[in-house]
Amino acid sequence: MNKRMIVYMLGRLVSFEGILLLFPTLVAVIYKENTFLTYLCCALALILLGLLMSLIKIKDKTIFSKEGLVTVALGWVVLSLGGAVPFCLTGEIPSFIDAFFETVSGFTTTGSSILTDVEALSKSSIFWRSFTHWIGGMGVIVFVIATMKMAAGGGNIYLLRSESPGPEVSKLVPSSKGTAKILYIIYFVMTVIEIIALLFCGLSLFDSLTISFGTAGTGGFGISNSFTAANNPAAQTVIAIFMAAFGVNFSCYYLLLVKKFKDFFKNEELRAYLFIMLGSVLIVALNIAKMYESFGEALHHSFFQVSSIMTTTGYTTTDFNAWPELSRMIMLIVMFIGASAGSTGGGIKVIRVIILAKVGRREIQLATKPNKVSPIRCDGKPVSEAMVRSVCSYFAIYMIVFVISLLLISLEDKDIVSNTTSVIATLNNIGPGLEIVGATGNYSTYTNFSKLVLSADMLLGRLELLPLFVLFSPKTWKRR
Repeated sequence: MNKRMIVYMLGRLVSFEGILLLFPTLVAVIYKENTFLTYLCCALALILLGLLMSLIKIKDKTIFSKEGLVTVALGWVVLSLGGAVPFCLTGEIPSFIDAFFETVSGFTTTGSSILTDVEALSKSSIFWRSFTHWIGGMGVIVFVIATMKMAAGGGNIYLLRSESPGPEVSKLVPSSKGTAKILYIIYFVMTVIEIIALLFCGLSLFDSLTISFGTAGTGGFGISNSFTAANNPAAQTVIAIFMAAFGVNFSCYYLLLVKKFKDFFKNEELRAYLFIMLGSVLIVALNIAKMYESFGEALHHSFFQVSSIMTTTGYTTTDFNAWPELSRMIMLIVMFIGASAGSTGGGIKVIRVIILAKVGRREIQLATKPNKVSPIRCDGKPVSEAMVRSVCSYFAIYMIVFVISLLLISLEDKDIVSNTTSVIATLNNIGPGLEIVGATGNYSTYTNFSKLVLSADMLLGRLELLPLFVLFSPKTWKRR
C-alpha cells in the first residue's frame, strides 16, 4: 500500500475543496451576508491543510487498483467532513451529524435533506449546498485528474474507475487525463446551456445557477420550500429535459461529437433507457389523468417526476406520494433501475439491468440445453464473463447492503414504506422516497444513528459499493 501517495492525493483534494469554498464566500460578499468570514476562514484553512499534506516526500508515485479505491473512498469521506464545517460554524445547521448528512447528500448528488425550512439559510449556504451537487456529479477526483498532475505510471485510470459510475469505465481517448477533460467539458457546456435556458424562462441568475447545479449533478436540493420552479411550466419543462439528458451515458455525447452517429443510435443502453423512461411517463400520465384538469397537465407532471426519479435527481413539481398505487409502484421501480452508466445519475444503472436480464434468459436456456455456448451480447459485441460476474456480484452485494440498512433503521418506530423507501432513496442517490420522506417530507425525524446509516448508504451508492468496502477491509491495511 503506497500510503504516502494516498496522503499526497488527499492533500490535493482538500486544497481543491478549499478553493471551491471561495465561491460561496463570493456569494456572501455579493449579498452582504455575515457568513462571509466563516466561509473565507474555512476555505483558507482547507487550502493550508491540503498544502501541508501535499508536502509529504514521495519516493514511489505508482498507483494501483487498491490505492485508487482507498483514495476515492477516503477522499469522499474527507470532502464531506470538510464541507460540513461551514454549515455548523454559521449556526445554520448546528448539529454536526445533520450537517454531515446534508453535505454527504450534496456531494453524492442524493438530495435527501434534514432541513425543514430551506429559505432560512443564507444565500451563500444555499449556493454551497447546491454547488456540492455539481462538484460531485461528474466526480471530484475526475475534475482533479483533468486539471492537476495527480499520479505517475498510468495510475489515474484506477482513480477514474473507482469514482465513475457503471460496471466498466473505458477511455474516450488514450490518456485518462484527456478522458477526464472531455467529460468535464461536456458537463460544463451542458450546464451552461441549461443556465441560459432557465434565464430565458424568467428565473433569476441565482435560481438558474443553483437549479442547474442540481440538475447537472442529478442532485435535487430544493432552493425554496415550494416545489421546483413553482408556477413556471416552461422552466419545469427545461429542467425535466436536462434531467433526462444528464442521465445519458456521456460516452454517447462523445460519439456525437466525433460524428459516430451509427454507434450512437446502436447503443443498447441508450435505447433501453429512453424506452423505460418514455414508457413509464405514458403509463403514469394515463394513471393520474383524472387528478388534473387536462391530460397535457398530467403528462407534464408525469414526465417531470419520472425524469427526476429515474435519473435520481429528486426535484418535484407535485406531491407524487398522493398518486395512485400503480404510479407509486412505477416510481419505485425506476428508483431501483436508475440512469445510465457513465452519467451523473445513480441507481443500479440500466446497463446492469440489461445484463442481468440477459443472464436470466441464458440460464433458462441452459436449463434445457446445458451444453449450449451462449455468450451475453450488448451492442452486438460479446460481454466478457468477468463483466457478467462483476454485475451479478454487484447486485448480490447491493441487496445485502439494502437488507442490512433496512434492518438497522427499522430499530426506529417508523412505518415500513418510509423506512424502505428511505434506504432505496439514499442507496440509489435519489433523495425523496414515500410517506414521511416523500416529496413534501424530509429526514429530520430520524435519529443520529439512522442518519449515519443513511449517510453511509449515500456514499456506498455514489461510489458503487467497492471503494468503501475496500477501505474498511482489514486485509487492505495488512502488511505483506
